[in-house]
Amino acid sequence: MNLKSYILMGIGNTLRGDDGIGSIIARNFKDRHWLSLDCGVAPENFTSLIKKNRPTLVVLIDVVEMDLEPGEFRIISPNRINTMHLTTHNIPLSFLISYLEKLTREIIFIGIQPKIIDYSASISPEILESSLKIIKI
Repeated sequence: MNLKSYILMGIGNTLRGDDGIGSIIARNFKDRHWLSLDCGVAPENFTSLIKKNRPTLVVLIDVVEMDLEPGEFRIISPNRINTMHLTTHNIPLSFLISYLEKLTREIIFIGIQPKIIDYSASISPEILESSLKIIKI
């Protein structure tokens, strides 16, 4: 396996509407210098790949309720995540980031404001539009 210096971890539940956008971004992000992981609701299950690759950068993407317009996204500092009580669906995101900080030089967390988080296999148009912008970045 070719070791990668950059890893994208898309987090989300594709059966809960906009919550699945992190997974969708990971599936559609293609760059030969990056390892893109669709982590679903259990990104902690992918930490062995982070440990094996020892990347310089890990980017995590998930929906976050931030009282913004649907589709708006922000880079959220790891320090702020501790105060937001975000979860990866199974464990607090702060636990995951604390572990990842030992395995990489830099962590960037991108939070996307959802419109609908309900049982649905479809993503809101605003969220899909934002995902295309994020993939281009």
